[in-house]
Amino acid sequence: LLFGTEKELDVKTSKYNALNFLPMNLFEQFQRLANAYFLFLLFLQLIPQISSLAWYTTVIPLMVVLSITAVKDAIDDVSWHAGIQGSLSCRIVTEKWMNVQVGDIIKLENNQIADILLLSSSEPYSLAYIETAELDGETNLKVKQAITVTSEMEDNLKLLSAFDGEVRCESPNNKLDRFTGILMYKGKNYILNHDRLILRGCVIRNTDWCYGLVIFTGPDTKVMQNSGKSTFKRTHIDHLMNVLVLWIFLFLGCMCFLLAVGHYIWENNKGYYFQDYLPWEDYVSSSVFSATLMFWSYFIILNTMVPISLYVSVEIIRLGNSFYINWDRKMFYEPKNTPAQARTTTLNEELGQVKYVFSDKTGTLTQNIMIFNKCSINGTLYGDVYDKNGPRTEVSKVKKVDFSYNKLADPKFSFYDKTLVEAVKRGDRWVHLFFLSLSLCHTVISEEKVEGELVYQAQSPDEGALVTAARNFGFVFRSRTSETIMVVEMGKARIYQLLAILDFSNVRKRMSVIVRTPENRILLFCKGADTIICELLHPSCRSLKDITMDHLDDFASDGLRTLMVAYRELDSAFFQDWSKKHSEACLSLEDRENKISIVYEEIERDLMLLGATAIEDKLQDGVPETILTLNKAKIKIWVLTGDKQETAVNIAYACNIFEDEMDEIFIVEGNNDETVGGELRYEGRTATACHWNQDFPPISSPNPVNSYLTTKPQPPFKIPEEVPNGSYGLIINGYSLAHALEGNLELELVRTACMCKGVICCRMTPLQKAQVVELVKKYKKAVTLAIGDGANDVSMIKAAHIGVGISGQEGMQAMLSSDYAFSQFRYLQRLLLVHGRWSYNRMCKFLSYFFYKNFSFTLVHVWYAFYSGFSAQTVYDTWFITFYNLVYTSLPVLGLSLFDQDVNETWSLRFPELYEPGQHNLYFNKKEFVKCLLHGIYSSFVLFFIPMGTVYNSVRKDGKEISDYQSFSLIVQTSLLCVVTMQITLETTYWTMISHVFTWGSLGFYFCVLFFLYSDGLCLLFPDIFQFLGVARNTLNLPQMWLSVILSIILCMLPVIGYQFLKPLFWPVSVDQVSATGIYPNRIHDPLTSRRSAYAFSHKQGFGALITSGKTVKAKLPKRNTANSWTAQDFATLSSL
Repeated sequence: LLFGTEKELDVKTSKYNALNFLPMNLFEQFQRLANAYFLFLLFLQLIPQISSLAWYTTVIPLMVVLSITAVKDAIDDVSWHAGIQGSLSCRIVTEKWMNVQVGDIIKLENNQIADILLLSSSEPYSLAYIETAELDGETNLKVKQAITVTSEMEDNLKLLSAFDGEVRCESPNNKLDRFTGILMYKGKNYILNHDRLILRGCVIRNTDWCYGLVIFTGPDTKVMQNSGKSTFKRTHIDHLMNVLVLWIFLFLGCMCFLLAVGHYIWENNKGYYFQDYLPWEDYVSSSVFSATLMFWSYFIILNTMVPISLYVSVEIIRLGNSFYINWDRKMFYEPKNTPAQARTTTLNEELGQVKYVFSDKTGTLTQNIMIFNKCSINGTLYGDVYDKNGPRTEVSKVKKVDFSYNKLADPKFSFYDKTLVEAVKRGDRWVHLFFLSLSLCHTVISEEKVEGELVYQAQSPDEGALVTAARNFGFVFRSRTSETIMVVEMGKARIYQLLAILDFSNVRKRMSVIVRTPENRILLFCKGADTIICELLHPSCRSLKDITMDHLDDFASDGLRTLMVAYRELDSAFFQDWSKKHSEACLSLEDRENKISIVYEEIERDLMLLGATAIEDKLQDGVPETILTLNKAKIKIWVLTGDKQETAVNIAYACNIFEDEMDEIFIVEGNNDETVGGELRYEGRTATACHWNQDFPPISSPNPVNSYLTTKPQPPFKIPEEVPNGSYGLIINGYSLAHALEGNLELELVRTACMCKGVICCRMTPLQKAQVVELVKKYKKAVTLAIGDGANDVSMIKAAHIGVGISGQEGMQAMLSSDYAFSQFRYLQRLLLVHGRWSYNRMCKFLSYFFYKNFSFTLVHVWYAFYSGFSAQTVYDTWFITFYNLVYTSLPVLGLSLFDQDVNETWSLRFPELYEPGQHNLYFNKKEFVKCLLHGIYSSFVLFFIPMGTVYNSVRKDGKEISDYQSFSLIVQTSLLCVVTMQITLETTYWTMISHVFTWGSLGFYFCVLFFLYSDGLCLLFPDIFQFLGVARNTLNLPQMWLSVILSIILCMLPVIGYQFLKPLFWPVSVDQVSATGIYPNRIHDPLTSRRSAYAFSHKQGFGALITSGKTVKAKLPKRNTANSWTAQDFATLSSL
């Protein structure tokens, strides 16, 4: 292989190793502004001229913070690495995938994953059937074929090991549907294209083995090229905290400057003349120099305004809330024994702020399981179940139909209407003909490795469901060749001669087969979209058609995928004449497809209607209810899928993303910039009822967003929310989206799409999914969440603020790239509305309280400065400063942040509107921070001047003064702790035993530590460190002290209580407005009025020609040594593929 160099499949899954952990982790931690600040502060404290605090007041908290964060980062990295390594090691062929190199020839067996240039396979003509669900979400079978020169090697190891061909190919890229290259072998060049390549992520079906040449490995594979880059995700609150820390720095600098100016003024007016009592140090030469030193001294003293424990407390809170997700039994999926998993601990509060959810369809919203649900045969509806009294009843209350009379029946098939079985058993002609058509008119391939155990490999799940239904009702498709089909009819084997397959196409939306019965009758069976079949029916079927159409309306209203079935008996002479025309059309070199289509139409007419089928594209349990609940929470759902438009739209209606009550469904299907732009402008104009100019932005409109955009803000900018004038949906395909994502159209796309209630983007590549997510992130100030289950969803999961992986049927790649993982889509509402909302509320309460208690604690020094000559003297004992954030106030705030609930989980789910404040970040923002600052300034004022007024000129009972510095310090710090404790009791809305222990225990622990630190023994042993000898014993028994504490609590709490009382009256939010009237039903399913054919959705053109060519037959045909021996029919077949 000449492209590139040989490399192993080496994917690095861990950030750290034993050597780089300590330096790399410390480097990352000191990138946080607060940590770097405290390191700088530590160096300042080592300078005796400016430090009035002991060095350990900073070292101890800093070491604790760094250690806890390092341990948490190590655990996260080990868990991530172990999870991914476990998934890689399970992919074993004869060697681990990680050891496969470019240029290796490897053998792949059925149902294993590949990334190779196909050389040979177990199937005739070296065909290989693959499923690409992980790449595009489609589960229908696709065909790959090796070139003739390599297919001759088959599984001959000598020939394969001697293979010395060279491949020149394109550079690695993300184009899933394109590959160009040349194979140079035995002196000849052979053209390679996409049909020869099996991409990584494909699953081999109905193929025992195949050999292939490894073209790309690791990050060079196309699926990895589409997977996007991994980025370190940080929450909006993280960014806000960084901004607020900068604000605090500026405020701290201003305060230190003002206090330094105050010191300068005091020294000039009093200190200079007071040197006999307070002499200047030898190094102080002037008031200016002394003020400069005081600036840095106050910078050290007021350092607690920037809380060192803030970040580590945030990490502990996030870790605790992550455990709640892991432990939630209501998110445990018992059938797979899979719990929910928080794979990151940094995004929990972001879950409470999601505005846009981007979801995959296949395997995420649906189970990708098609179930034969109902049918209409000759005007009779089958599938509904009625009780003895006549009313229709639920199928879950009725026993399944017994198919024991049919030895070849599929035991997994379920049906509940016994009348259909009775009709089959009594030999109803139309019922038999209906199921015969289903057993003959398809492109399914049958395998029977064990006698009586049939395995169907269907090109689409719809076909598989229909053929399985016919099988259970007694018409068993057992095998096929290129010329015959064997059907076991009610226990008797009958062989039908396959005369022609009139293949499916997106334009025809139908397929037909022509067979000769054992009685020598020639029959045409046709199935397809009802809108197409109705036009081909014989006039005599008018009344039957009307009845069947009513049944189709009923099927569509239940969200079922429908199609019609018809037949026609052909005259032998007519068929012979038509067969000649068909052969001529197939061999035509010009306009072949159009000529074939015309020939098909000649025979597909005057059909006799047999009936209609209704297939349920089985959704995951609870999907419609979940989406309905999320919509009520003002969360918008966008479906990004690689599947066909009709399939995606059908699912959108079934899931309540689209509703028939919508004012309009916009469809963007242009194939150039001008057309797409025009469609988007029309739709945006309709949704906002404003006039849009041809050149964006819109003008002449009262819309405030238009006015904002007319100012032409410099990118990047955020588009404000626009309120549409109705309920709209948007459908856009991948080709049109490619144009919309370019130039000025992206702004029009995001405006139009964000005004729609639901958006469906179909036929998308994995990279386009990520581009759509990035587009919303770029222009909208909103939190995005992407959820998917396959490798094709990895890129959007990485691009979104939050990525959720579903451990489904498409592998583990999405889960391993996600931030959160679980097994069912319905758990998303619990993740967001319960865990997300609680996490957001707790984090907001924590930040508000944390900043408040630190401001109240620190700013007391500012008031004290006016009474200490601005000398940087601390109010508190040094040990109190050390333990205040680390010990005395840490547990109460953690208890609040880990256990508090404003409403319980039942009310959180019953009233999704409670989620809305988080989307607008109402509970903690810059405005709330300013409130905390003002509240802290007021509390610090009270906490200083109430004790000051209490002890001023006060005496004990024995006449001794109590207005000494140490007694005053003790009164102030005790009042402070009592006030912040009472503040947290007002913030707590959900009390647990742990909350009580943390809150009141911390206050009690303070008094215990107080007596220990101020004890005679400790102070006598270490007089330089413990200097408050006997202060606790002498001060705590003073009535003046407790009077001061009580007055401080009352004055600090009154404004808070008053605000909490008045806020629900004058500034209510949704939590305050919850009432018992807002009860929602368990399930609301909006009726559908439009029919949607299932068959035309997931089928692929070309299988008919493949079957009739004989290349699906297991028996090997004689090898052709050269391409020249192939017939024109062979080339026609290949070109149609």
